[in-house]
Amino acid sequence: MKKVKVGLVQMSCTKDKQENLTKAIAKVRDAAAKGAQIVCLQELFTSLYFCDVEDYDNFDLAEAIPGPSTDALQVVAKELGVVIIASLFEKRAEGLYHNTTAVLDADGSYLGKYRKMHIPDDPAFYEKFYFTPGDLGYKVFETKFAKIGVLICWDQWYPEASRITALMGADIMFYPTAIGWATDQDEETNKDQYNAWQTIQRSHAVANGVPVVSVNRVGFEQDGAMKFWGGSFATNAQGRLLYLASHDQEETEVVELDLAESDFFRKHWPFLRDRRIDSYQPITKRYIDGD
Repeated sequence: MKKVKVGLVQMSCTKDKQENLTKAIAKVRDAAAKGAQIVCLQELFTSLYFCDVEDYDNFDLAEAIPGPSTDALQVVAKELGVVIIASLFEKRAEGLYHNTTAVLDADGSYLGKYRKMHIPDDPAFYEKFYFTPGDLGYKVFETKFAKIGVLICWDQWYPEASRITALMGADIMFYPTAIGWATDQDEETNKDQYNAWQTIQRSHAVANGVPVVSVNRVGFEQDGAMKFWGGSFATNAQGRLLYLASHDQEETEVVELDLAESDFFRKHWPFLRDRRIDSYQPITKRYIDGD
């Protein structure tokens, strides 16, 4: 195994889709110039986070995958020799939409897509109005630099999703995400929410012995009612923070991951070896109460 340099792009967005794409491409170039081999963009990076309202006009933001955004990013990936993880609003067919991440290899080839499996429906996060749950299952992608697993935002709360992705052979797990604080909340609540978000993802690294990279957006949206909390981070295979972004600044950072650590930690903390797969059948039940 080898060391891999990953780029995290934490940015704010505007209402202008082309402006956001152009900005993201500039930041991919910046990450590549800093040595990144795999660059991860945040969830739905070509637009504001539109799921704060149920508005049929927002479906116009969706596009085919492959499509215009992946076409533009493929050119950049090939030119720079980097892998790009691009989270987009997918129009699959008339009236059928997904929250989807495309993976583009370092030679510009399109490796495939992952469709978000877990879809939230909370105040200001009305994703069930827009997105059909993913039907491709969990995915790993064999890129030039590593076999990567990609999950999306709400997936990050589910150990089952990270476990399956790790069992499929992922060397690194990436989470493009969009999450923030309601600006009328108190600071203690804000801190608790962010800590829970970071802790659950670091636990996926520990449980699976796989580095985790989580990339979040930043900035005020929803007419100032929502502050996306940034805080993007990368961990090693034992959950140790290697990089932690600010809560209020755009940042493009490159972090080196030592993939050989996965073997080391899995040998010394053999959680995968000690799994009792013969006892896990009840996990497929909604709730274990006899019904």
